[in-house]
Amino acid sequence: MQERRKYERFPLRLPGKIEVVISAKQEVLDVVTTDVSAGGALFHTVEPIPEGAGVKVSLVVGSERIKEMTGAQGLVKVEGTVVRSSPTAMAICFEEKHQIMPLSG
Repeated sequence: MQERRKYERFPLRLPGKIEVVISAKQEVLDVVTTDVSAGGALFHTVEPIPEGAGVKVSLVVGSERIKEMTGAQGLVKVEGTVVRSSPTAMAICFEEKHQIMPLSG
């Protein structure tokens, strides 16, 4: 079977938060990634979001290289769509627009 993914995936455990974009009430979930690529990630959570939902994702990247360059951890903010959902995890496809900034503390 041919690999359909466009980007290389990395087995990274990054803490983050996901905000549901389309919802009657604002919902923010704490999550941890299992693997990450430039195009998306798999997130473990006890409250998965249904497929098709739009989300805003914030991930904390604790890279030593980022700390050397900026003096802080990195914060990545990106929007996306839930493409797969199960009782314990969800896959989110990222949109191209993103922000990367230093995170103090």
